[in-house]
Amino acid sequence: MSNPAPYQADTTSPKLLLAAVLLCFFLGTIGVHRFYVGKIGTGVLMILTLGGLGVWTLIDLVMLIVGAFRDKEGRKLTQWT
Repeated sequence: MSNPAPYQADTTSPKLLLAAVLLCFFLGTIGVHRFYVGKIGTGVLMILTLGGLGVWTLIDLVMLIVGAFRDKEGRKLTQWT
């Protein structure tokens, strides 16, 4: 007799990946994409540092495109539309 698989919470974010990518590309230096996914604290830090002088914004953009970016609850953004 096998044990049922343990309950796993939904790991997919309800936020759209396309929206986050566009926000990061156009308004990434002020962290709008971070506010969109619920990461308010790091969004404020991005405003204060202008997106880590662009480096932090570039890293976030790459992470979004490859599907490694997560929302506040740790769920991956995977849904494009």
